[in-house]
Parts: sequence; C-alpha cells; structure tokens
Amino acid sequence: MSIALTTAAPAAAYDGPEPPATGRWRPRPALVAALLIVAGLAYRLYLTLNLTPPTNSDESTIGIAALHIAEGRDFPVFFYGQNHMGTIEAYLAAPLVAAFGPSVVALRLPMLALYVVFGFLMYRLTARLYSAWFAVFVVGLLAVGSQAVVRGEVFAGGGYPEIKPIGAGLLLLAVWLGSQPKRGRLLGFAAWGLLAGLAVWTDWLILPYAGAAAVVLAVGCWRELLGRPGLLILAGLVVGALPTIVHNVQSGYADSTLAEMLYLSRNVHASLDDRIQGGVLLGIPLATGLCEGAKCDGWPLAFGAVYPALLLLAAGLALAERGTKRAGRLALVAGAALSIILYTRSDGAGLSPATNVRYLTPLLLTLPAVLWPMWTAASRRWWRIPGITALLIFALAMGKATVDFVSTVDSGRAAARDEQALIAELERLGLTQVYSEYWTCGRLAFGSRERIVCAALDDDLRPGHDRYLPYRTEVAAAANPGYVLPIGSTVERAFVERLHVEGVPATIDEIAGYRIYRPEVALGIPSMHTR
Repeated sequence: MSIALTTAAPAAAYDGPEPPATGRWRPRPALVAALLIVAGLAYRLYLTLNLTPPTNSDESTIGIAALHIAEGRDFPVFFYGQNHMGTIEAYLAAPLVAAFGPSVVALRLPMLALYVVFGFLMYRLTARLYSAWFAVFVVGLLAVGSQAVVRGEVFAGGGYPEIKPIGAGLLLLAVWLGSQPKRGRLLGFAAWGLLAGLAVWTDWLILPYAGAAAVVLAVGCWRELLGRPGLLILAGLVVGALPTIVHNVQSGYADSTLAEMLYLSRNVHASLDDRIQGGVLLGIPLATGLCEGAKCDGWPLAFGAVYPALLLLAAGLALAERGTKRAGRLALVAGAALSIILYTRSDGAGLSPATNVRYLTPLLLTLPAVLWPMWTAASRRWWRIPGITALLIFALAMGKATVDFVSTVDSGRAAARDEQALIAELERLGLTQVYSEYWTCGRLAFGSRERIVCAALDDDLRPGHDRYLPYRTEVAAAANPGYVLPIGSTVERAFVERLHVEGVPATIDEIAGYRIYRPEVALGIPSMHTR
C-alpha cells in the first residue's frame, strides 16, 4: 500500500488540461501543500514555545500520567479519574518527559507531529475526493488557526489532537481501498482496523466519522470483507482497542466506558433554543476557526446558520459522482451532521458553548465538503465572482482570528511565569501538601514534578474533583496542609468564613493572584468521607 504525498493529483481529481511544455517551472500542488503544512507547523511551534494557549489542570493530568509512565510507576489506560478518553498523548509525551523533565513543551511537541500527519492526510483525502489545487487551498486554511482550532491540535488535554488524523486516515484508507486494484491491499485493511480500534480507545467524538468511513469501506469492498481482509480489519480493531477491551472486561459494566458515557449524557437541562444557538450558530464558526475566543458576532454567526444548507448542497453535489468518490464525499457530510446532532443534544452546547466547542473539533474534517460548493461556483462563468468572494471572505476571517489569537501570546507567557512563581513560593514556605481548587491543583502537581501534592476543594470546601486519588489521601494525612486559593474566589470566601467561625488564626501570603493560608490549627475538610 502506498499513500505517499505525490506531485500529481489522481486522474479523477484532475483540474484541467495539461499546460504546454515551455521549459518554465510551474508550482505543483503537492509541493505548495507541503510548504503550507511547514508554515502551519512553524506557527504552532511558535505558540508552543511561548506556552500559548495557557495550560490547565486537564493538560497537567496528561502530564502527570506521562511522568508516571516515564518513571515506570503506572501505565494508565484512561485519563485519570474517568473510564473513557485514552492516554495516547501521555504515552507519546513520556519519552520527552523522561529525557528532559516534565514541562508543557514536552507534552505538546508530539502533538505537533500529529498536526503534520493531519495536514498530509487532509491533502491526500481532499485531492482524491475533489481536486489537487482545492486540496492546497484547504491545507492553507488548516495551516492557520484561532484558539479553538489550535488548542484542539497542540493542547495535550486528552483525545483531541489525535482524533482528527485518525478520522482522516480512516476516510482516506476507505476511499483508497475501494478504488485500488484488488491485489496488494491486505496491509491497508489491517491499518484501517487498527485506526478504528484507536478511535474506540482514545475519544468517542470521532466515532461519527469512523462509522461513516466504515460505510465507505463496505460500499467499495463488501465482497472482500467476507474473507481475509475482514479478518485483518477485526484483528486490527482488537489490537487498537485492546486497552479499552481489557479495562471493560476487568471492571464490569458499572465501571465500563459505555456505562460512563451513558451516565454523562443522561440529563439535559438546557433548552432546545439555547442548544441550537450554542451548538450550531456559535459552535460551528468557533470550531472552524472563524472567531477568536468566545467572541463571535457578525457574519460568522451567519455561517453557522447556513452550514446545514451547505452540507445539503455538498451532499447533492456528491450524488452526481460515482463509486467511492461519492461515498467518501457523503461520509464527510454524514460525519459532520451526526457530530452536530450529538453535540446539540448535550447540555454543554447550551450552557457553556465557548468552553465546550472542543467537542466539535472533528468538524475540520468536513471543511472540504462545505467549501466545495463555493469552489465549484468560482469555476463557473456566471457564479465566479460570488464564489471567489465567499472563499476570500472565509479565508480572511480565519486569518483575522489567527492574528487575534497570536496577540494573546504575552498573556500565555505571563500565566506560565505566575505558575512558576507560585510553585517557588510554596516550596520556599515548605508547603508540600496543599488544598486548592481543581484548575490549580493539577498544575501545581505537574509543574513541581509532584514535589507539591494538591487535593481539590469544591466551592463549599468539600472534597473536589481529584483525578488522581492518592493525592487526596496524602494531603488528608498531612499534619497541617496549606490552602492555596485564588483571590476573591468563592472557595476563598468560604474558607475565610470558616476561619472566622472557628476562630482559627492563619498566616497569609499573597502571590500571583493567590493567597496562601497557613492555619495555626489543622482544619481538615468537611464530610471527607462523603465522596
């Protein structure tokens, strides 16, 4: 099997007549695409070295897992504290953590490699399903990126950077296997099964695209799937999903991945209007990189409104094709439609869409499908100006969002300096067991290489969400732990009130937006055994 980057588009994706040989060098699509991918890599490397976007405790949890793997202390299957979302990122980062010590940069460098793989696969997939120069345009758009886009590609927060290359690989292999000669493809079938298994292990957000790719494979290869290729797919699937399979067999249904996913989706409190507003009108332009941060107004919101119509138009154009090309284009449409439907059924879309837009990360796989109608219009005489204008506006919006994101680099560096200052102060004070809130605890533990152990508190001072439970046990056993609380936060106000009620004096130090409390008498945590 060979799906290497080549300098010529497939015959079915040919853009026009071959220009006459003049001896003059002309740019080739694959070369231009490669240069754009390198530019995108340089952009993401710049952000990574400048610690942008800022880290948080979710990423620190992956970092703690990578540290444990590097030291041979633990080999977690899932994100600490839950029974879903595989730890591929931790295993990729572990060698760098072992060699250079724990750092955000060590966590994110392997994610940059995943971006390169994603860009390469998207070029090959788009060139095969549409055209080579259109694939160059798509790769160029994917090279830029707002915070929502880049965060889903470099932020080692569990699952997001790897699912897009997995999805693109599944679709490309399905299309390739369905259109190649019938010999010499056994490795391709095994690779498809392995990627599908990894999708099951790492993050179920990509399953709509994996399912669509499975349909493409069935359409193009259904006879072969009854024989050895089908067995190879099954074998690859078992290998890729083996960590999940072993966990679920050993844990039983109560602690299984399926039970947890059903539990997380059990109740929806947001109204349908809020979920459509947050999941479609706001979520789609945020996820595709047309807006920066939580700010999104003007025409990008209109793009969210017309996105379903663009999917229908893309499906109609796909029906005019034949074979695996038709199936591949329809798969891109189906993957996006199902992803949006599932997301808008959740509370996250209605209650906090700007925070939860990461759940629409896979939508970038469908970028070629929704832009193809505009590209097609740009090639028609009577629709050329509207088509070119629409594509230009789209590209300029993505570029503006990228520039706006780059302007936040200083805040990313400042956040990293504040974190190191806080850790240094805690170590100076000799506080190695502390309480704080969730979004601080993980950063303290990872940033200090576990020299500081932190247990999380809820706003009511009860035990919070401790992903790595041994930390809670160690802090609870400390003679007199410290309390590291964001200034003005709800949890700080509750703690000050408790000090007042119990009449316990405390030494207070202030640094980097936190107050460090050292009570003269150990307070403990209310209802420690209730969670």
